[in-house]
Amino acid sequence: MHDFQQELDQLAAQSLARTRRVVAGAQGPVLRVDDRDYLSFCSNDYLGLASHPEIVAAAVAAAGEYGVGAAASALISGHSVAHEQLEQELAAFIGLPRALCFSSGYMANIGIIGALTGPGDTVFLDRLSHASLIDGARLAGAEFRVFPHNDAARLEQVLARCKSPRKLVVTDAVFSMDGDLAPLAELATLCERHDAWLLVDDAHGVGVLGPQGRGSLAHAGLTSPHVICMGTLGKAVGVAGAFAAGDATIIEWIMQRARTYMFTTAHPPLLAAATSASLRVIARDQWRRERLVELAALLREGLHGLPWHLSPSPTAIQPLIVGDNAVARALMQRLREDGIWVPAICPPTVPKGTARLRISLSALHTPAHLERLTDALHNAARDIGAAPSNIANDHFSLARPDRAQPAQRVASLHPDAPP
Repeated sequence: MHDFQQELDQLAAQSLARTRRVVAGAQGPVLRVDDRDYLSFCSNDYLGLASHPEIVAAAVAAAGEYGVGAAASALISGHSVAHEQLEQELAAFIGLPRALCFSSGYMANIGIIGALTGPGDTVFLDRLSHASLIDGARLAGAEFRVFPHNDAARLEQVLARCKSPRKLVVTDAVFSMDGDLAPLAELATLCERHDAWLLVDDAHGVGVLGPQGRGSLAHAGLTSPHVICMGTLGKAVGVAGAFAAGDATIIEWIMQRARTYMFTTAHPPLLAAATSASLRVIARDQWRRERLVELAALLREGLHGLPWHLSPSPTAIQPLIVGDNAVARALMQRLREDGIWVPAICPPTVPKGTARLRISLSALHTPAHLERLTDALHNAARDIGAAPSNIANDHFSLARPDRAQPAQRVASLHPDAPP
């Protein structure tokens, strides 16, 4: 019999074992765990919408109208008026002809890739693509080729040689562990030139990037019939689920062939109604995105001189690259002792030697929250006794705020913003 306990022990010895924490109460910048409050920099609730009263009220009202569960797959009787309305709103929000709702981003990616490709076809994946995209390519049975991260020139070389009847290029729009952006316009041009589809996983861009938070395609000014956008609804949108959006014919084909859509119960109508409410808040509250820009700049300034460096990221994802697994875990524990929750991300989630603290910002964080985090990290660095890093971060693309008045700059963005 296989000794799983021995392998679990090996994971623990390598500082790779994962644990869960039980959170009490609603999501927010402060979370209650084990009868203690923690300042949270671990959530994907980038806009602070997971507990927004308008969205909660929409869910409660929809529960009264539709009940709790969808009770069937969407292709049987689980597709409600709320789902139909949401799909139309998502298509208009993203700026593509049609949208289709899925239960999760993982299921969406697996279903989309499996619907579009199969044996004899080729899927081209960015080296840092999300695990769901990699799994989708494997399960589809297509050949898959990995190209260097954000290397459009190398991608063009392999596309030009490919003789497969169907070619699908797959990439994250915002890479979840680094916070950097894919060159979407270049990738779309290559797909048009070589008759390929482009699947863009915009899980971390929807709500955060682009005019009115309409996502990475809008941020890049990209419109192309070759593009399919997958977006999740449980991160910046603050609810749950996912969607695919694109040309009406290709979305119809995905609906007919995506097994993760066909053979699962539709997500609850109350979540669809809550998502519709969230889209309205996202489009209205520009201050939330402006707050993220200001906070990212404050964080970068506050961490200057540490022995570890922040990766250049124009998003809410701010990775502090540590390198060593044990050091990353020790930093996470030290911050936890200070009442601050920042997750350590280690291989195999990230490449070997790039263990990090993944700092996630929320529009509900305040300058005081950032100061508490940066002070704690500087104290931890002094205790460890490491020398300051010589890595420069001057190429970071966000404007730095005036150090003398950071609180006034952030608080002035909108009267509804927290101080």
